[in-house]
Amino acid sequence: MKLFGSSGIRGLANIEVTVDLALKVGMALGISKKTAVIGRDPRVAGEMIEHAIISGLMSAGCDVVRVGLVTTPTLAYATRNYDCGVMVTASHNPAQDVGIKLWNPDGMAFDSNQQEEIESIIEKEDFANVDWNMIGELSSYENAVRDHIDMIRSHSTGAPLRVIVDCGGGAGGTITPFLLREMGCEVITLNSQLDGHFPARNPEPKDSNLGMLKKAMTAFEADLGIAHDGDADRMMAVDENGVFVSGDEMLAIFARYECKDNPKVVVPVDTSMIVDDALPGSTIIHTRVGDVYVAEEMKKQKADFGGEPSGSWIFPRISYCPDGIYAAALLVDIVKEKKLSALREELPQYPTLRTTVACDNSRKDEVMKAISLKLATMGEVSSIDGIRIDMEDGWVLVRPSGTEAKIRITAEARKNVEELHAKVESIVKECLL
Repeated sequence: MKLFGSSGIRGLANIEVTVDLALKVGMALGISKKTAVIGRDPRVAGEMIEHAIISGLMSAGCDVVRVGLVTTPTLAYATRNYDCGVMVTASHNPAQDVGIKLWNPDGMAFDSNQQEEIESIIEKEDFANVDWNMIGELSSYENAVRDHIDMIRSHSTGAPLRVIVDCGGGAGGTITPFLLREMGCEVITLNSQLDGHFPARNPEPKDSNLGMLKKAMTAFEADLGIAHDGDADRMMAVDENGVFVSGDEMLAIFARYECKDNPKVVVPVDTSMIVDDALPGSTIIHTRVGDVYVAEEMKKQKADFGGEPSGSWIFPRISYCPDGIYAAALLVDIVKEKKLSALREELPQYPTLRTTVACDNSRKDEVMKAISLKLATMGEVSSIDGIRIDMEDGWVLVRPSGTEAKIRITAEARKNVEELHAKVESIVKECLL
């Protein structure tokens, strides 16, 4: 698709994601939806894009309810009472980006068919503006955060743990610290001011961006560290020793806690062998990378749990939206029984390398075709998403990013992972010349 990537529409504010595009998305969406709820994260361009979408929706006769500056999971939960939800966010992307993500009442993002329908209307400019006396109404609802907290509290017990929450300047500052305090935690916040410039750190909650949190863990002798991205659909963790817990480890920890007998777990193709080996007897189903694809397959397979190593955790008993706030509350309940470091030590460990190589979006197709031809002789080929090559002692995945101008390389092996990764990275760079 031209507009939608692996997680909604995203791009440079005022260049790739413009007021004109946002207006058209609203106009297209309003054709089939009579009610919509809309929220935004603190990005600088967020309010501008929000107003444009609202105008488009109303021009098509759709009634719109604003919930203000909230997390994506909060907006997705609020959508249960409306025909659809709209979140203005670029999630973990840098500050200069903005985006639009669309939600169904069951908490699942718009699937591929729904996205294609919106794109088709926009491409054909097949809009349907209503008469002046049928224009949609605009109203506000101020209790969306409270509703979300109450839902999570009904599923959690809490514990008197000392927890450090790094909101990264994102929307998580509106909810996670308050929720955990209600659960009995002593909460220390980092970067909890709402600031769409993200001055303290990059919004993506990966290891290299969480130096402040890791240092704070030992300085404050905390039990658990929580980190969010810009809209808090993602949640990553740091253990009591200040050690970052990888996304694959988090997948295995949550899956072990959530799943019982012969579970079905849905994960993307870039997931480690750790998850397979930590859940003997389970059915591991692979999808394309992107929480919408994981959620689609979870719903289809009636899976018990699913998620992505990037920090998206989906708990179908509450929603098909990745919920970093619910995940933080659940992790408190898990860690009160056993330290996070101990849970990590129970898991098998395989060396994994993940890197990216810059690649113009316009060149991705031709470059991936060239890469595919060169990798095909290395092992068993899967093309669910990008090119995955499975070998006896490991695997490698090369795929174009769905949200950024990059090609992602992931390699995992029981031995010599550096050699495998270097070989594949060299092939990728050669194909880019």
